[in-house]
Amino acid sequence: MLSSVATPNLRDGSEPFERRFALLLIVLVSIALSACSQEPTNNAVAPQADVAEATYAVSPWPLIAGHGSAQPDLIVAPDGRLLLTWISSAVGRRPALLFSSYDGVRWQHASRTVAVGTALFANWADTPHLAATRDGAFWVHWLQQSPDAAGAYDILLSRSRSNGRSWSPPIMVNDDGTASEHGFVSLWAQSDDALGAAWLDGRDTVAAAARADDKDAHAGHDGHAGPMTLRAALFDNYLQRSHEVQLDAMTCDCCQTDVALTARGALLAYRGRTPQEIRDIQTTRFDGAAWTKPQRVHADDWKMPACPVNGPAIAAHGNDAVVAWYTATDDAPALKIARSTDAGDRFTAPVLVDRGDAVQGRVDVAFDGAQAWVLWLREDDSGQSLWLARYAANLSRELQRLEVARLRGRGRGTGFPKLALRGEVAYVVWTDVIDGKPHLQGATVQRR
Repeated sequence: MLSSVATPNLRDGSEPFERRFALLLIVLVSIALSACSQEPTNNAVAPQADVAEATYAVSPWPLIAGHGSAQPDLIVAPDGRLLLTWISSAVGRRPALLFSSYDGVRWQHASRTVAVGTALFANWADTPHLAATRDGAFWVHWLQQSPDAAGAYDILLSRSRSNGRSWSPPIMVNDDGTASEHGFVSLWAQSDDALGAAWLDGRDTVAAAARADDKDAHAGHDGHAGPMTLRAALFDNYLQRSHEVQLDAMTCDCCQTDVALTARGALLAYRGRTPQEIRDIQTTRFDGAAWTKPQRVHADDWKMPACPVNGPAIAAHGNDAVVAWYTATDDAPALKIARSTDAGDRFTAPVLVDRGDAVQGRVDVAFDGAQAWVLWLREDDSGQSLWLARYAANLSRELQRLEVARLRGRGRGTGFPKLALRGEVAYVVWTDVIDGKPHLQGATVQRR
């Protein structure tokens, strides 16, 4: 604040130098303050030109997960912490779902147990997920084998208000009571204290099988007498459900679903399925009251007689969203990414990220409004490798492509890698196989 300037009585109408200087100083300060007030208040997103010119490098990110760790999930909480879950299957011990958090400098605590038991279903592709709401709660789901039938499992959901030190008694997300497959879940924060969940639901597979002859009701993902369906519901802070609905009566049997929050609601991506066995990627959006009609992101027209176990990944910022996915139309494996500027109403023609027999897919994406990140796996005669590419926000050009890691594991044992953005740093977690045992690995990707 400027101090007042004493002005003597003037008889000739002129102003002393001190007063003119003070008035000039006031004007200059006012202009400066006005300019400052017009600067954007959110500086979390780097300017597009700055991002395009930057060069990023990979660095190791030490994790606290030990040998026997696999099936990771990684998200950023509303308070900026990174939250990590994984399943530990150490020799001689029961499988356990573990949790920890990272503040950008260090892990805040040792691993904490969410669930443990021989019924905990550990699958290389159908993994637990977590979410965080603004009331400070963490939510985690996992799969539990059904005692009534081999190969059947249910979805359990629990909530913590103590930074993961303790968890509520779990409730069952699917309440159909059938001994069938339920899984491939996506979770999102529907409000400050409520959760949304979407999942693949196999209740119709056993209902149809029960009506069929035994010779026709053979087991296996693609031998079901009825189709896999997609369902969704909301859960409040007491784990009470509402708004449960069937979103699609026929989907791919075992491909991951994924969800991102747009300015117009949760946008869900999944692999659809038609009676003609076309298995393309579809999206639907929940506006808080109803879901939009599912529509294809792009007409790949991939005709596939069996489930590829390779679902899409989606990320959003405001009304902008990006979806990445694997496809193999005409037996040509490819990884694609497409963008929407209207919260998923329409998507642009896809950009080809990678192609060829080495492309495994198993993709994840991140998007901060300034650039889009794509993470995926390749496997050739020399082994598996994990790759990360950066694109301009409108996908008009690729900014950089990096090899994150070379893996010792092969095939399904390396699972699905995860990607999360915290500020301008990308965090990556994946499963490798070392001396025959799974082991989580981590890396950061940031400006040089």
